Amino acid sequence: MAKYGSGRGIKRSWLIELVVLVVTGGFIVFTVSQSSKEISEVLPYIPNEKIFNFLSNENEKNQDLLLAKIEKLNRKLFQEQQARLDELEKQQRLLLKEIKSLKSPPAKASLRDKLVYLYPYDPQAKFPAYIWQTWKHGLNDERFDEKYRQGESQWAWKNPGFVHELFNDDTAHTMIRHLYKQIPEVIDAFESLPEVILRMDFFRYLILYAKGGVYADIDTFPLQPIPNWTPENVSPTDIGMIVAIDIDSSSPNWRQESARRLQFGQFVIQAKPGHPVLREVISEIVEQTQYKKTQLMENDKLKLTGSSNQKSLQISKWTGGALWTDVILKYLNDYIQSSIYQTITWQDFHDLEIPKLVSDILVLPIKSFASELEIPKDGKIQDPLAFVKHYSAKIWKTT
Repeated sequence: MAKYGSGRGIKRSWLIELVVLVVTGGFIVFTVSQSSKEISEVLPYIPNEKIFNFLSNENEKNQDLLLAKIEKLNRKLFQEQQARLDELEKQQRLLLKEIKSLKSPPAKASLRDKLVYLYPYDPQAKFPAYIWQTWKHGLNDERFDEKYRQGESQWAWKNPGFVHELFNDDTAHTMIRHLYKQIPEVIDAFESLPEVILRMDFFRYLILYAKGGVYADIDTFPLQPIPNWTPENVSPTDIGMIVAIDIDSSSPNWRQESARRLQFGQFVIQAKPGHPVLREVISEIVEQTQYKKTQLMENDKLKLTGSSNQKSLQISKWTGGALWTDVILKYLNDYIQSSIYQTITWQDFHDLEIPKLVSDILVLPIKSFASELEIPKDGKIQDPLAFVKHYSAKIWKTT
């Protein structure tokens, strides 16, 4: 009885489920057919243009989202790639710097060949953005003259983006030992010079030859930014050096006042590294110093002798303005180096009033680097050729 009653229950349950399924299925079919009927009835009344625009807008949205994702991914990949390239370039520069510091010129090469090997000249290069100065006192030393302190700060302020370095005797010596460690005769000459003023002169040539840029004595005050020194009608690639006239005497007794009737100033110089004039002046100083040492008695040291005026003339011919002028004129008269096929003398620069480009040397008038203008409070310079004020202090006498 129990088994029979159970069978009837199962059969009845199955029938009930079947009925429910049929009814539900019919309802779904009826609903879908009704919906299809409704859609088919409505579609004819919807313009095709609206349907197309709807589908098109949806497609554009999807495309825009996809393009945005691709662009974002592309930017990320580009940034990562650029970072890797920057790092590789940085490593390459460091490697080249190390290789350059390790390379040594041939042992049997002449002094000039060694200098060329170490710091070759590229006339098409830009002027490096360096400003070099020297002084016996540091900026924080109370003995640093306020007038010089103002000039030193103005060199940096008027030339943003330039590397500005102030050396004292010790740091200058260390720098020369580093830059010229492959040419020991240069270091020996530097260390053998008996006076600070001689070493200051030699340092400016050495730092400019190796690094380029601008050297300015501590007793100078910039009136205009360095880029203003180059005339608008002259390309910087045509210039290898910028100097100004320092002395231009019309006195018949000029020999009592200076070593040369006309002298180029070396208290402010702009030059590209490796310039032949700098190479020659360095070589002349080294050879002069070596020769003077051979004339000494045993255990004697080099020194300046005579009166103050006599010492000034010795300095001028050894490392100063007279030697500097002689070397520049020698360069200009070497047609292989200067490409000038006529004789150049001091008279070509006598009473110079405007900048004059001779070969790759731009010569400025006296007033450009030794302006007598008072420093204007408003900063406006009336004379467009007034670039630097030079106090012409005889600072070597106090060193």
